[in-house]
Amino acid sequence: MKDIMRDILQERKKGKAAGIPSYCTANPQVLKAILIHAAETGRTVLVEATANQVNQFGGYTGMTPEDYRNFIYDIAKETGCPKDKIILGGDHLGPLTWADEDEDTAMEKARELVRQFTAAGYTKIHLDTSMRLKNDDSEKPLSDQTVARRGVELYKVSMEAYEQLKKTCPDAKRPSYIIGSEVPIPGGSQESEERLNVTSPSALKHTLDAYETEFERQGAKNGMKDVIAVVVQPGVEFGNNEVHIYSRSAAEDLCSECAKNPEIMLEGHSTDYQPVEALREMVEDGVGILKVGPQLTFAFREALFALGHIEQALTDERGMICGRRPVNFPDVMEKVMMTDPRNWKNHYHGSSLQQLIDRKYSLSDRCRYYFSTDEIQDAIKKLYENIDAAGIPLGLLHQYLPAQYEKVLCRSIPAKAEELVNDHIREVLLRYESAVYMQ
Repeated sequence: MKDIMRDILQERKKGKAAGIPSYCTANPQVLKAILIHAAETGRTVLVEATANQVNQFGGYTGMTPEDYRNFIYDIAKETGCPKDKIILGGDHLGPLTWADEDEDTAMEKARELVRQFTAAGYTKIHLDTSMRLKNDDSEKPLSDQTVARRGVELYKVSMEAYEQLKKTCPDAKRPSYIIGSEVPIPGGSQESEERLNVTSPSALKHTLDAYETEFERQGAKNGMKDVIAVVVQPGVEFGNNEVHIYSRSAAEDLCSECAKNPEIMLEGHSTDYQPVEALREMVEDGVGILKVGPQLTFAFREALFALGHIEQALTDERGMICGRRPVNFPDVMEKVMMTDPRNWKNHYHGSSLQQLIDRKYSLSDRCRYYFSTDEIQDAIKKLYENIDAAGIPLGLLHQYLPAQYEKVLCRSIPAKAEELVNDHIREVLLRYESAVYMQ
């Protein structure tokens, strides 16, 4: 049975610029588009859930690791995507969600978190123990030794869960582990920044050395062989209205240090909205795992807004579209977000106009927290129905969804609302796939 994550590492050791995108989302419509694409192309996809989204208490999605796995597999069955083409990943697994508790209780919960992810068959495990806990000295950063000690403790729990899993699933793949945590704020930065601090070569070296020492000290001397990547800050980030583009020269020293350790590659977070050439350069320079999240739901929102504008253009003088009431989707989204501002009010600032623009178009895409509401789901359903009942004139399709216009014209996709939305999301997938050379 192929082990894509380790295969990528082996290809990189041969000098090939191999890598894989990591799609971090719990949005069912986005996941459907991803798995339709995987089914049609035959390519393996890596789908990840964070500890905030999914944990033993449900996270903000209400799903446990097993629930999320089943959720993914249900969509895979619907789309015809084989399970063996899906890699499940757990991101930031550690005491992140319980950082306001003492080490004893926070790490106990972290151990159970990692155990459940591994037992559910996730094979890409990011161990993140970088955060201070309640009884840590708030005046000092955590030492590399403390981070590694806690990380190795979680690794051992994960491996115990894997050995148990093999008793019932003999073909279960051995997990691949990712360590390190020099990452941007999840979901993008909140403040404008002129420059980013790329992870220093010494920080990478100290992380690797600390883990090597801790694996030996805790009686897991071969543990480092299971570590395939280190999360670093290669100099990429995005905010509400800005994107920090990857700079080869700024990351040169970091990438040179990585090249001294051929048994690992780098993982980059917040790679959303990077130009394709920047993504390609990252892969060539050592970043074998490219994490993307908000850009996926941004594309989903973008396509829905485009359909909303098309619906508006097709609404007659009576205020109807094919005898139906228009949805006015952008207005519905605004109403829902204003009714419950908890997920955006601490992220969008400035004048009323600036906040309005951010609610609709921010690259950080706080809209994604509202897609699961009943009102938004009902609006999407009715929008699709209205568009499909009316039909879209080619000129109008070209105006708002020009890439999909080309495909409709060539008959590669039908001019149906959901198909158009899925294909627009697929554009993000194709950008990432064009940056990697092995799937």
